[in-house]
Amino acid sequence: MKNTFRCKCPITSALDIIGDKWSLVVIKQMLFEGKSTFKDFVESPEAIATNILTARLKMLEEFGIVKKEKHPTNKKTKIYILTEKGLAFTPMLLELTLWSRDNIQEFNPGLNIDFNLEQVEKDKAKGAQYVIDHYNDFKNQLLSA
Repeated sequence: MKNTFRCKCPITSALDIIGDKWSLVVIKQMLFEGKSTFKDFVESPEAIATNILTARLKMLEEFGIVKKEKHPTNKKTKIYILTEKGLAFTPMLLELTLWSRDNIQEFNPGLNIDFNLEQVEKDKAKGAQYVIDHYNDFKNQLLSA
């Protein structure tokens, strides 16, 4: 893995990995939407180009944010799963969702806020753990299919 960091600032360094237009979208799709295959990501409404998707998945894998596995019932199909590092984005993604609801929804009234954010706001740690537990259940089912 080449050194992709511009400086020693922790925020800038994090953004060097996840600050592009697509990395957080891929993580969000995995965590909240259950996307796990290349085809799943390509068919998503965000319409990421295949060459960009390939590069982002490879980079996320190199940094240990996602892990590539063979699908248990179809060895030709690769599935991508979030690692503990990837799941650590959960609180930040929930905060970004809350921020978007509070600051962007007036400009984009059709925002898809489809889970109970009031419960998340009451206990953010519990809300994040719920999302992580839900993802882990999904991942375990996927890997044991």
